[in-house]
Amino acid sequence: MPKVLLLLLIFLKLSTLDARQIGKCSLARKLYRYGVPYNELADWLCLVEGESSFDTKAVNPSNADGSVDWGLFQINDRYWCKPSDGRPSSDSCRLPCRLLLSDDIRYSIACAKYIRKEQGFSAWVAWNNRCQGEKPSVRHCFKHSNRYIG
Repeated sequence: MPKVLLLLLIFLKLSTLDARQIGKCSLARKLYRYGVPYNELADWLCLVEGESSFDTKAVNPSNADGSVDWGLFQINDRYWCKPSDGRPSSDSCRLPCRLLLSDDIRYSIACAKYIRKEQGFSAWVAWNNRCQGEKPSVRHCFKHSNRYIG
């Protein structure tokens, strides 16, 4: 039994080596740069914190229907991206799910913006559970940039 536990601990450690945390302000600035309205940034940051804890490599394979959630925004492969294993998907964002794990998050942002346009923030469980009330300001994320916003 200790050998199995040791192997499990090694596997868990190795699986987190690829994880990449993105900072809140860095994400806010990238979201804004890729067209997210300033007044929605706090909602997006709250959503990402609840869904993936700002981990670009987050994968949740434990949905009851067998689908998997991918990346910062935990985008579901039953509807939004194409899984590599051939499972059926609507693939509404027209991209392979693996791109949602990239450190180049423009694919994730584009797909998340599309989901927001189609279904609103309520498409995300974390936003429904955590983000409908008062959210922290993102003003401090833009104070030192050339274009002060807000």
